[in-house]
Amino acid sequence: MRTYDVIIIGGGIVGLSTAMKMSSEYPNLDIAVIEKEDGFAEHQTGHNSGVIHAGIYYKPGSKKGNFCYAGNKELRKYCDIKGIEYELCGKLIVATDIKELEMLKDLHSRGVANGVDGLKMIDKNEIKDIEPHASGLGALHSPNTGIVDYKLVAKAYAEDAEQQGVDLFTSCKFLGYKFQNGKTYLNTTDGDFETEWTINCAGLYADKIANKMDVSSDTRIIPFRGEFFSIIPEKSSMIKGLIYPVPQPELPFLGVHFTKRVDGTIEAGPNAVLAFARQGYKKTDFSMADLFEYLRFPGFWRMSATHWKTGIDEQYRSLFKKVFAKSLQKLVPDIKEEDLSNPSAGVRAQAVSFKGEIVQDFKILSGPKSIHVLNAPSPAATASLIIGEEIVQNAKSNFDI
Repeated sequence: MRTYDVIIIGGGIVGLSTAMKMSSEYPNLDIAVIEKEDGFAEHQTGHNSGVIHAGIYYKPGSKKGNFCYAGNKELRKYCDIKGIEYELCGKLIVATDIKELEMLKDLHSRGVANGVDGLKMIDKNEIKDIEPHASGLGALHSPNTGIVDYKLVAKAYAEDAEQQGVDLFTSCKFLGYKFQNGKTYLNTTDGDFETEWTINCAGLYADKIANKMDVSSDTRIIPFRGEFFSIIPEKSSMIKGLIYPVPQPELPFLGVHFTKRVDGTIEAGPNAVLAFARQGYKKTDFSMADLFEYLRFPGFWRMSATHWKTGIDEQYRSLFKKVFAKSLQKLVPDIKEEDLSNPSAGVRAQAVSFKGEIVQDFKILSGPKSIHVLNAPSPAATASLIIGEEIVQNAKSNFDI
């Protein structure tokens, strides 16, 4: 049996950041990361849009509000040190009606309260100076929003952690645990592990692991598939950076938008639809076990009762490419249905409470000799270094290190 002081479950960007930060802070601890896939960053980290968020949307004083722009700056410093390519291409949040113009003012205030540098309200003529093909009554410009390849960032975290003595295990799926004589015994597909402390960063499966480890929580992970298209190369030069709509304040999803990638390609999306499996990257992916889990969760039905209209709209847009294109045309009128190609998708691990509330903030809970990251969707990649530090601080408080 392999024995460690700390085992981190989950090899996404948060788990790897935590391993890197923990091993730097406590070089004498024996630390391991176990990941069920045959490589790291295979799910949320490897399927997101690659945006380095600035922290405009999040409630001041929340973890997201406190962590995002600090994480943005730390991530850029890290990339500079490691030679990882990124670009501060900037972002426009575009208002297309009078109501959205008023909402932009609130977003501006939030961003300023969260310490975001360089935010500026601009008029419709100034929009054209930044994005010649975009159209709106006004916009909020964020010059310190950028893009990066998060799989490369996660790879660098893993390399740093390994150089600091962390053991990395892939194809090592958590199956269960036993707590006995002050020790935790983890059963995996790669054998059993003994550990003093456990940190659960399992993303789409974080709630299931927490439940297996007897941690009480009123939230469950509901998977939402984010569906993207690529803009054909002939039209990609129309988009210079990032162009977003004004989001619905009660939802964590930001609406379909245009995203420049570090390789120069342009993505359009995502549409946000309920996935019928935790790893439901395709419309046809289906897991009866996963579906049954959230259909029997009262919070799912309460959420659905509140947001059923939005859900129907998203499903409708998912089914009809023409409708998807029409949403994009509100921001860039010259985009046509035939300009959308190569559909792809990611899955967001979104926590929903028993009351049916969509959990907006990061959620980290402590259990018996364990820490559980139960909600870490976007901007978790941007804030990954700060989240890793937060988990280390939680470990200092909750573990007898």
